[in-house]
Amino acid sequence: MKDNFTEDEKRGFYKAIYSRRDVRSHFTSKPIEDEVLSKILHAAHHAPSVGFSQPWNFILIKDIGTKKKIKKSFEDEKKRSSQLVEEPKRSKYLSFKLEGILESPVNLCVTYDPSKFGPFVIGRSSIPEAGLYSVCCAIQNLWLSARTEGIGLGWVSILSNETLKENLELPEHVVPVAYLCLGYVDDFAEKPDLETAGWLPRLELKDVVYFEKWNEHENENWKSVQNMIKENLNYA
Repeated sequence: MKDNFTEDEKRGFYKAIYSRRDVRSHFTSKPIEDEVLSKILHAAHHAPSVGFSQPWNFILIKDIGTKKKIKKSFEDEKKRSSQLVEEPKRSKYLSFKLEGILESPVNLCVTYDPSKFGPFVIGRSSIPEAGLYSVCCAIQNLWLSARTEGIGLGWVSILSNETLKENLELPEHVVPVAYLCLGYVDDFAEKPDLETAGWLPRLELKDVVYFEKWNEHENENWKSVQNMIKENLNYA
């Protein structure tokens, strides 16, 4: 087929996936070119969505005053959440650099609007959360596109949604799904920061794939795939 990917294109695709990182630091002062930012947003907007509802919106933020208010929310929430773990994990958690709100040139809030195209959306009647899942698909598109353009992206989830709604003047029915920091970086880490820090290990693929039913790790009909998964191949 003429639209098939070439081997070089396939390698580029997998490179973007395996080298994508949640970037919290090492942002440079280099601004993101308008054309590049537009390309990234277009990629996000071409994500799949339940019932073709396209329930996302993207709020671009440069204002330093807004950034400082969001940063304050992060600091408050990080301190509050640290009380959920005991020492020595608490101190280790507090030592982590987990955002780049002020350092990144562009902040971006991705929202979910369940009211788009009216109350009935094909595919959402049985699973209402499918709208939120669609927004997450847009975020993943955006993330991979940013990595392809050499731009770091960090998802700041230690935030108060109420603070976001107030400072970004979101309508009551609109849900903030992701607050992202975007910018060029000095380098992309070889491994995720929390893996490098020993906070959590990367699970092996064989431990998260079941066959036909929950918790079934072995099945004769899937023997070839089982063996490949056990080899833990990396296609980067």
